[in-house]
Amino acid sequence: MILRFWFNWTQIVAILTLVACSSGPSVKDTQTGENPAPIIENSEGRTVDATDEPTDTRSTDFTINRALIDTFKLKSASHLTPSDWKTLPDWHIDELSAGATTLLQSCVVLKKYLEWAEVCAQAQFLSDASSDENRQFYETYFTPYTVNNEDGSSAGMVTGYYEPLLHGSLQPSAEYPYPVFGIPSDLMSIDVNQHPEAKTFRGVGRLVGEHFTPYFTREEIDRGLARLEGAEILWVKDKVELFFLQIQGSGRIQLENGETLRLGFGKTNGHPYRSIGKSLVEKGELKLSEASMQGIKRWGQDNPDRIDALLHENPSYVFFRRLPSNLNGPIGSLGVPLTPNRSIAVDNSFIPYGFPVFLSTTWPNTTNPLNRLMFAQDKGGAIKGAVRADYFWGFGESAATNAGKMKQRGLMWVLIPKGYSTNHSTNATTNN
Repeated sequence: MILRFWFNWTQIVAILTLVACSSGPSVKDTQTGENPAPIIENSEGRTVDATDEPTDTRSTDFTINRALIDTFKLKSASHLTPSDWKTLPDWHIDELSAGATTLLQSCVVLKKYLEWAEVCAQAQFLSDASSDENRQFYETYFTPYTVNNEDGSSAGMVTGYYEPLLHGSLQPSAEYPYPVFGIPSDLMSIDVNQHPEAKTFRGVGRLVGEHFTPYFTREEIDRGLARLEGAEILWVKDKVELFFLQIQGSGRIQLENGETLRLGFGKTNGHPYRSIGKSLVEKGELKLSEASMQGIKRWGQDNPDRIDALLHENPSYVFFRRLPSNLNGPIGSLGVPLTPNRSIAVDNSFIPYGFPVFLSTTWPNTTNPLNRLMFAQDKGGAIKGAVRADYFWGFGESAATNAGKMKQRGLMWVLIPKGYSTNHSTNATTNN
């Protein structure tokens, strides 16, 4: 079968000429234990440790231009080095056709950029194409770049998140006493570039007289110090489940009448995320292997008189917004629905939103390879650093189990359209 995105030679020359002349142009970490570095088999059958540096097959012909950095507000591109498709473990066997619709979701946002226009136009034909034809598409339009940490290493941490289900009510009661808040009316954001003193709390706060001050912490909100009357969306049964709803960043709430509501991330209070699992390990309350979401919940059940103090160690607090119930998935920071097993959360100061990312890691609590093309469609308060990903497992008990156990090492390659190479364009432009 010959795909519709392949052209005759006249068209190819015309497209290459146009590209050569073109100018270049918004939750989740609950684990704390560290598993041994996974053993990964690359596409040539060689067994490698995930802490090893990938084989250096970079080409000096591809250098990222300033357009990518400026358009997506990256810290720099120094953490990205040109690579080769042969270095991506199991690239040749990934069922890429399963990710075609996820790429189209990214294209909803990215197609406005000149470097993405042709890519997204041709991606419309991928849903009906085979995985091999999808592979040919990526190898034609993209260049893989190895993602490195700021210290030069290439291995990082991969955790998981999911969409939880809680039981709730639209009215408070003894059974449903814990409010889920929408965005407070006095919550404000300022530009940290103009006000660097606000970087500590991410430019989020409130006005007290004429002074901008950090917003209330989790403990202060729980004590009722914030003015949140009228901001309640609904109420839930369990404070620990509510805490993890905030960690996940989105979820579903089943009401007493059987109706299910969907909640999405609204804003945070700006305070830094602190891992309560890590705290329990440091205090000797849990072993490293027990510090999963499930382990923390069990600790809370065994220590009900100490749970408030533990939760308050994390000052970060998430406010929600109600979403349409008919969405295909929760809305990520990119603004599109997330796809189970194909969407990841990243630090978008290193990885541009929406871009394909090949992830090489292992299944939760195993050394079994999990090598898959993903898409950077979300971010999270605990997701910091270049080689750092939060894997979206979806909805349901199986997703919750995998997300709760996942804390693996992994490698990442971001796939960048060839239009961002200095061989193709130099300035930032968009299609309006």
